[in-house]
Amino acid sequence: MIGIDTNVLVRYIVQDDELQAAIATESIEACSIGTPGWISAIVLCETVWVLSRAYGYEKTTIQSVLQRIFLASELIVEQQEQGWAALRDFASGDADFSDYLIAHMNQASGCEYTITFDKKASNHRLFRLLKP
Repeated sequence: MIGIDTNVLVRYIVQDDELQAAIATESIEACSIGTPGWISAIVLCETVWVLSRAYGYEKTTIQSVLQRIFLASELIVEQQEQGWAALRDFASGDADFSDYLIAHMNQASGCEYTITFDKKASNHRLFRLLKP
């Protein structure tokens, strides 16, 4: 298994730097079922943030990118079940993907809910809003 960092994954997705994109593409496409690439939950969150904030990708495009990552048999995604749940919530909710992933990972770890000051996230059943 080979870990893939956010900057490599983003270069593979956006193809905006010819040299780095070529290296990232070669490296990621060399992954296989026998030697898969590992995508950590942190890399997922960072990738969504970079695509949204730095590249201006629309939410629907980011959803499509995440789906492709989750479905790639050559990649193993940390907490993939929680990632899918977070993606479904992200598709219909107002909070960030990372918020939903945190909530679902916390739930999988036995948490009843997650406390937050984030009003958008607190609209989800797995969050409880703390009020000052």
